[in-house]
Amino acid sequence: MSAGRLAGRYALLRPLGAGGMGKVWLARDEMLDREVAVKELTLPEGMAPKDRADSVKRAVREAQATARLRHPGIVALHDVVVEHERPWLVMELLRGRTLAETVREFGPMPPAHAARIGADVLDALSVAHAQGLQHRDVKPANVFLTDGGRVVLTDFGIARQEGQAALTEQGLMIGSPGFIAPERLEGEPGGPASDLWSLGATLYAAVTGAAAYEGSAAQRVRATLLTPVPVAPGPLGPLIAAMMAQHPAGRPDPRVVADALRQVAGGAPAPRLPAPHDVTAPGKVKKRGRAVLWISAATALVVAAGTAGFFVLKSLDGGAPAAFTTPMDVCTLISPEEAGRLLRTQSPPKARPGSDEAGPTCGWPITGTGVSLQVQKDSDTVDPWSMTPVTARALFQNQKRYWVKFQNEELDWTLPEIGVKDTRKVKLTPVRQVAGLGEEAFGFELTGPTGRVHTAYVFYRLANLVVKVEYSTLADRPTDEDIKRSALSAAQTSEQALRNAG
Repeated sequence: MSAGRLAGRYALLRPLGAGGMGKVWLARDEMLDREVAVKELTLPEGMAPKDRADSVKRAVREAQATARLRHPGIVALHDVVVEHERPWLVMELLRGRTLAETVREFGPMPPAHAARIGADVLDALSVAHAQGLQHRDVKPANVFLTDGGRVVLTDFGIARQEGQAALTEQGLMIGSPGFIAPERLEGEPGGPASDLWSLGATLYAAVTGAAAYEGSAAQRVRATLLTPVPVAPGPLGPLIAAMMAQHPAGRPDPRVVADALRQVAGGAPAPRLPAPHDVTAPGKVKKRGRAVLWISAATALVVAAGTAGFFVLKSLDGGAPAAFTTPMDVCTLISPEEAGRLLRTQSPPKARPGSDEAGPTCGWPITGTGVSLQVQKDSDTVDPWSMTPVTARALFQNQKRYWVKFQNEELDWTLPEIGVKDTRKVKLTPVRQVAGLGEEAFGFELTGPTGRVHTAYVFYRLANLVVKVEYSTLADRPTDEDIKRSALSAAQTSEQALRNAG
């Protein structure tokens, strides 16, 4: 939009810059007669009205969490305005330059200077972590060195509140390749130790003049996961390597790091830090116990402030990828031959694809018997393939909690696809864990008036996908165990098909 006025008091003067999260404006707060910075958070084009409204709500919620932070090392958030169907963050105006710009113009920093910057940033991070916020994008471009000597950590716009999804989550990996901790590249939500790793990578760039991992986005991700931690020259080298340990448990306590940085900033040598294990050796990056063997710059989007890259993690030993990102026909997860075996017929029915707001479905019904499956998504995600392992875990646990509430209760049930057009009263059996399926799984059954099982459900999560499998039969011959085994067999078949497709 052109320069204008927000909330009747903030006059937008001119753009100061733009990045992956939006545009920053120089503005004047006419009520308090002071200059401020206004960040215009952009939302993807073509979003449905409900999705856009939900994103705006999340942005306001995250801004409220960020506004609670009061520290000289954290840019102050003055106000949040929702206008023109998007949120605008009104912040203090900083004058100076970023750490990235400083290193680019003047070259590597003296260790004492870099140590002082690192200690100040760590102080700011500690305040955020104490409030349950993790920054998730600590990098030289987000460390601002003011003309007055302050070191300020900026761009908390993608910060994450513990236990909540972030505005920019939406199934995407947030951060800048080369500055994202290994565990977050594996799909874990991360935590304070992840921000510590990113600060270590930031200090490496400060003292060497170059990033620890260079190349394309995929090359930086590969190096982060599979190569030893580089050791910078000088007194900060071992300390930075400890901060960048492959495993979060191998990184030192932030308070110990802060003390060490202050010592170096004061001209003393860096103290030797004890490490729980070899902090420079790459560990196995695991998904269900399998090492990640290669990374392709092809599928999953990595969003950074002003940069973007593509990568997908995959194992070559027949295991599942770390994330399924390519949409597939769910009807291919059970073959016609397997459907015939499950339904005990030599003439298996034609697969019936479908979809509802929970995700795409496919069913194989005949009179009196049927099997179906659904690849599910949460309400904040466009489709299942945009889910992350983190959001999929949350969805899986929510499903489990939902069904636990109804166990042993009487519910209404109907399934016209197999001939049950009238409503019947059923009861849920207790929800139980299912071993050896996906990365986590649970199941339960429905019983009729006589107490016999006629329907079995299995839910499982594999990487970033949550799959629901249902098997029903009105026949008298199958036992309760037969019906449970049929549902489990359908789930196992679909899981193997997913692994083969990956």
